[in-house]
Amino acid sequence: MFAAYLAFASVCFFWGTTYLAIRMALESIPPFLLVAVRFLISGAIMLAAVRYYRLELPRGRDLWSTAFFGFLILGVGNSCLTLSEQLIPSSLAALFIAVSPIWMVGIEAAVPGGDPLTVGGAAGIAVSLAGAALLVGPDVFSAGLSGNVVKGFLLLQLGSASWSLGSILQKRISSKPHPVASAAVHQFTAGLAFLPALFLETGHAPAWTGRSVAALAWLVVFGSIVGYTSFVIALQRLPVSIVSLYTYINPIVAAALGWLFYREPFGRGEIAAMAVIFLGVFIVKRWGHK
Repeated sequence: MFAAYLAFASVCFFWGTTYLAIRMALESIPPFLLVAVRFLISGAIMLAAVRYYRLELPRGRDLWSTAFFGFLILGVGNSCLTLSEQLIPSSLAALFIAVSPIWMVGIEAAVPGGDPLTVGGAAGIAVSLAGAALLVGPDVFSAGLSGNVVKGFLLLQLGSASWSLGSILQKRISSKPHPVASAAVHQFTAGLAFLPALFLETGHAPAWTGRSVAALAWLVVFGSIVGYTSFVIALQRLPVSIVSLYTYINPIVAAALGWLFYREPFGRGEIAAMAVIFLGVFIVKRWGHK
C-alpha cells in the first residue's frame, strides 16, 4: 500500500511540475516539435521496457483503438496545453485544466449508455464555469474575445474535452493488454500523430539550449514515464476518490513553481477563482453521478 500512495504522491507533484517545464521548453522549442519529440522518446522507452518485461501489447483491433485513444488523450490534450502556454502563464493554464472534470461528467452523460447528468452535477458545472469566468472576465472586458486569456481558455477546453472523450471511450473497451503497455502505445502514437504538424512550424527553428533540453528531459522522464506510470499504479490500487485529488493539487504546485521561476501573478483574484473552481469540481465529483 505504501507503493500505491507513493505513486499517488508522484502524480500530484510531477504532473504539477509539467506546466513549468513546458513553459521553459517553449522558450526555444516550437510547440508541435516539443509534443512530438517528448512522446516519441517516452513512448519508445516504455515500449522497450514492455518488450523487456514481456508484457502483452495490444494487437489487431485493440492496437488501432488504443492508438486512437492515445491521439485523443495525449496528442490533442497535450498539444492544446502546450499551445496555450504560448498565450497565458503556466499557473493560469493549470487552473483552467482544473475545470476538466466537468467535461468528463458532461461527455459521460452525452454518450449512449452513459451516466445521466444529475442536478448536483449540473450545479457543479455551473459553479466551475463561474470560477473560470472570474479568470477570463477581465481579459474579455479589456481585449474582447480576441484576448490571449480567452484563446488559452478555449484551447484548454478543447484539450480537456478530447482527453475526457478518449478516457471514457477507452474505459468502455475491455482490453487484455497490461495498462503500462497501453500507456506506451498512447505515448508513441501521440508523438507520431503530431510529426506532420511540424510543417506548420517551418518559420520557427528550434534552439536546443541546455535549459530547453533539460526541460524536455524532465517532461519525458517525470511527466510522461514516471507520472503516467504512477497514475496507472495509483488508479489500480487506490480508490478513485483518492486518486482524483490530484486535480486539486496539480494547480497549487504549478502556481507555486510559476511564481518562483517566472514571478507569474497569482494574487487574491486568482486564489478566489481557484477556490470557486475547486468547489465546483468537488460538487461534480460528489454529486455528479447517480
